[in-house]
Amino acid sequence: MTAGNNGADTPENDDPFAYLYRSEGGEGGAQGSAGDGAAARQPGVPRTSYNQVRAVGQRQYGQQAPQQVTYGQQNAHYAAPETLPGGDRTRPAPANGGQEPRRGRNGLLIGAVSVVAVVCIGIGVAMLTNGKDSQDDTAGKPGPTAGDKVEPGDKPTNKPAPGKLPKQDAGSLRLEGGATTAKDVPGARSPGGAYVAGMNTEGAAATWSLDVEAAGKYKLWVGYGVPGKDANLTLNVNGTADSRPIRLKNFAHAPEGAWDKGWTRSWQYVQLNEGTNTIKLSCESGNQCDVNLDKVWLARS
Repeated sequence: MTAGNNGADTPENDDPFAYLYRSEGGEGGAQGSAGDGAAARQPGVPRTSYNQVRAVGQRQYGQQAPQQVTYGQQNAHYAAPETLPGGDRTRPAPANGGQEPRRGRNGLLIGAVSVVAVVCIGIGVAMLTNGKDSQDDTAGKPGPTAGDKVEPGDKPTNKPAPGKLPKQDAGSLRLEGGATTAKDVPGARSPGGAYVAGMNTEGAAATWSLDVEAAGKYKLWVGYGVPGKDANLTLNVNGTADSRPIRLKNFAHAPEGAWDKGWTRSWQYVQLNEGTNTIKLSCESGNQCDVNLDKVWLARS
């Protein structure tokens, strides 16, 4: 087939290069058909426009030819991503015509982790700063001047440290009314084993003079021995007899008559004044006075 016969002897469908000889806008042979109104191409004149040029074997016959679109005018507002600033000009197209995988998830994750890290660092710095400020609360305060005595751990107080309370061996008390010292019964807790005996006579007494730093209620402790049975004596404080006698029971559970096994102690509250006080233990009418005295002392209530 030659260009001169324009497909008169050979159908267009048999020539895969027939589209090169078709006139513009025509779907027929080299010469446009009367039905589509295409202008006939003159033999020997090369084409000035080629619509939808395709490679051999890609043309589908019997379909309407797509409209001619000039590149760059199809969408005036469209810009290829690779032409935008920062666009990836070398990114290949997705394979098999699929959608391009979403990108940016890793970037968002990294951004979120970065924000959390910055917040944690800020909190840590704030905690360290606050701790330092709370510890350095003496900044700007005047320090101790010369002559000031500063010792760690000292706390100011208006109350003096309590002193030792008095105690006395019964043998050194002021005795009267038949009371006397003795050492016959072993087990007395005074130095040398001395004690006050003869208290079983009415009017017998042992008087203790003592000083205290502050007025108040104290415990009067009395060390004594009984012959396996209870005893009691009248208690007189600063010239006033207590309505209750001091009870001197057989707390040691000694058998009756066993003076050496009956040594024990008992106490009773007394109200004392600041300074000098007197405490008298005496055998009065109605008392049970079979008792030996070895010690007296005070304790705080």
